[in-house]
Amino acid sequence: MIRSLKKNIEAIFQRDPAAKNMLEVILCYPGFHAILLHRIAHFFYRKGLVVLPRLISQFSRFLTGIEIHPGAKIGEGVFIDHGMGVVIGETAEIGNNVTIYQGTTLGGTGKEKGKRHPTVRDNVIIGTSANVLGPIEIGEGARIGAGSVVLQSVPPHATVVGIPGRVVLYRGKRVTPVDLDHENLPDPVAQMLNCLQNQIDDLRTQQEKLLRIAEAAAAVNQVQKEVCSDKAL
Repeated sequence: MIRSLKKNIEAIFQRDPAAKNMLEVILCYPGFHAILLHRIAHFFYRKGLVVLPRLISQFSRFLTGIEIHPGAKIGEGVFIDHGMGVVIGETAEIGNNVTIYQGTTLGGTGKEKGKRHPTVRDNVIIGTSANVLGPIEIGEGARIGAGSVVLQSVPPHATVVGIPGRVVLYRGKRVTPVDLDHENLPDPVAQMLNCLQNQIDDLRTQQEKLLRIAEAAAAVNQVQKEVCSDKAL
């Protein structure tokens, strides 16, 4: 456990520029506290106890605002940034060097038994308020954009954004476990709206052409009528 906690502390220094010294991290980082208490709760959970690990989990939730079920499996170097509102379900599995931002949910989609929560592989980054739901797999090195709702498995080194989550980048560029510029992620909804706007502009242009043709045809008909009237006279 000590080795694992050292990895968590190292992860904080690597990924959070606000971290100044060891004492600050140990005393003031709720993500670190939540993982520390989860290690203890998970130890008793594996021993077959029920109430004690849940009590530890509830105390951790009260203390940090982070709810991790004692049954969840969490690897080394996991960094929960800020952490308020993070929920991690019983059968969730999180690999090594994963970064989770505040408001994230690794949850289920129903009352089914067995494996019902996500499996998150190594070096994944999950953005603020993202929801990853069901027994799906998030591939190694994947990035989940802020506010996304992911209901299907994500391939390795892919970037997912939107509701529902869509893969918008797949091995398009090198992905590092500490890089997630939320403001630079592509927005599939905005892209779709731009596409619709372009189609509307095209239709408007065609409509204007048809109106001009109709006006020209009407003018020709008017001239023909006047010519016929002059001949009749």
